[in-house]
Amino acid sequence: MSTAGDRVPPSLPQAPGVETARGSRWRDWLVALAAAALFLGVGALGAYRYLNGFWLYRGYPPPREPAFVREQGREEVIAVRSAALGGRSQEVVVYLPPGYDANPLRRYPVMYLLHGFPGQPRAFLLTVRMGVWVDTLYAEHRLSGVILVMPFGSTGTFTDKEWANGVHRGEGWETFVARDVVGAVDARYRTIRSGAGRAIAGLSEGGYGALNIAFHHPGEFSVIESWSGYMLADRSPAIFGRKEATFTYNSPLDYLPRVAAALRREHVLIWFYTGKADPLRSQNAAFATELERYRVDHRFFVDAGGHTWHIWRANARAALLAATTRLAHAR
Repeated sequence: MSTAGDRVPPSLPQAPGVETARGSRWRDWLVALAAAALFLGVGALGAYRYLNGFWLYRGYPPPREPAFVREQGREEVIAVRSAALGGRSQEVVVYLPPGYDANPLRRYPVMYLLHGFPGQPRAFLLTVRMGVWVDTLYAEHRLSGVILVMPFGSTGTFTDKEWANGVHRGEGWETFVARDVVGAVDARYRTIRSGAGRAIAGLSEGGYGALNIAFHHPGEFSVIESWSGYMLADRSPAIFGRKEATFTYNSPLDYLPRVAAALRREHVLIWFYTGKADPLRSQNAAFATELERYRVDHRFFVDAGGHTWHIWRANARAALLAATTRLAHAR
């Protein structure tokens, strides 16, 4: 039973346009939440764009052709199915040089480019600017044309495969490059279909992969380039198992004595460099010493800097010219 002191007086009618204190607070909260959501949304979009741009270009501006370049190459993406990878279909990015479509009877040399870890094939076009250099050197009459081929060498950007034939089924990444990618490119494009018309190059892990693959297939590539690569296999049991013979077979520095005669016979050029501050510099120097010992044609230099995109961008033009000068000319 209520007493008089317990009764609640009826609410007075509210005048039009006048809010209660509680309603005002709710409105302020809603406005603040909406503003915060908008701010966070715009901020998240901006952050995504920044991070995506940094991942694509590694902090450099997007690639841009010089003003005097009038003809440009074009990019294509093909899929290569590989029995060596258990029937897996892999993306391969191809850059066709200026004039490719206008000269249907001409055949072109090919430069295969292997990315590092973690990595993606388009880094060669977006960060290293290899396509820009193809177009620029063509415009300067320094290059008659070369096809760039950039396979994706893993099951994921952050999955390490070492460009090697692993010990497990469906992990034949070396065979994927040397047999399946080369075969698919020769079948689809107007290439010079011999080792005289092929170069293989790579940066970091891709440099190791280029050496390892080419050493196991002497004569398939007449130019091998390693940009800050290494010459001793990463001791990863998940990839190579635990047998010492497997590590030796997949270490170009150790495998060189077995393949040196074939490299000399095929007139292969090994072109490689490292940074002065690169932790892999000692391996590169030891490799140069062994190449000299076994009289294998090579060019080696140490550049300023470390194991960074700066050194790969800075030497992209020289790497392209080193390969195309040695390769059979387009005809």
